[in-house]
Amino acid sequence: MPLKESEAIVLRTYPMREADLLVTLFTRLEGKVRGVARSAKKSKRRFGGALEPLTYVRALYEDRERQELTRLDSCEVLESPLATEVTYARAVALGHVAELLDELLPDREANDAIFRLGLAVLGALRGPAIWMPVTYFELWLTRLTGFLPDLSECVACGRDLNGNRAYYHALADGLMCPDDKRLASSELSPESRLLAAQMFRAPIEKFAGELWPRERGADLRKFLLQILQRHLEKKLVTAGMLEKVSG
Repeated sequence: MPLKESEAIVLRTYPMREADLLVTLFTRLEGKVRGVARSAKKSKRRFGGALEPLTYVRALYEDRERQELTRLDSCEVLESPLATEVTYARAVALGHVAELLDELLPDREANDAIFRLGLAVLGALRGPAIWMPVTYFELWLTRLTGFLPDLSECVACGRDLNGNRAYYHALADGLMCPDDKRLASSELSPESRLLAAQMFRAPIEKFAGELWPRERGADLRKFLLQILQRHLEKKLVTAGMLEKVSG
C-alpha cells in the first residue's frame, strides 16, 4: 500500500521489543492512529526526537493488510514541546492534554476541530503558565465531544441560571438551581460561567496576556473533569497530578 502523509500530534509511545516503539498519533487525516516505529530507538535519521509526546510532526505511515497496527515510516518535527524549558507544571499540563486526547478520541475518526484545538493549546503551553491553556482545552474539548450541558438553565426544572446561583454534582449531568441541587453539590461561580462564555467567543490567544492564578476557573475545571471522567468511567491519572501543582 502507498504511504500516507499527515500532520499529527504524538500522544504516547511505548517500548516494543528491543529497538521498536509502539506509537499513538492523533493525525489530521484519519484521527487517532496506532502504529509501530521500527528501530525507532536507533534511527535518528527517520525519527530523531520526533516521537516525544505532544510533538507536532509530519508523519509518513503505511497500513498493512490484515494488521491492526500501521507501520510508521518516518516523522518530521514541525514543532517540539522540548524547544522551551519543560518545568514540572508544564510537563503535567502537556501530559494532561495527551491523556485526554488519547482517552476520548475514537480510532480512525478525523476531527479537524479538535486537531486545531490541540495545536492552539500546545502553542499556548510554550511558556510556564498552564492554567489558562488547561482551562480552555478542557472547556472546548468537553463541548466538541458533545458532553457539555447547557450552562444557562437548570437541568431539573429549566429555570434560567443567568444571574442566579448554579450547582453541579459528580453523579449528575448539567447545572442545578438552588431549589433542585443535590446533597453535597458544588457551586459553579458566576465568574466561571462568565469565563466560559468569554472563552466560547474568542480564540485562546486573546487570554494569553491575562493573569491566571490556579484559583481562577478552578471550579470550572473541576466541573469539566467530573463530566469527562464520568463519560470515560475512569479517573484520569493527570487530573490527580494537576491537583498537586501549585502556582
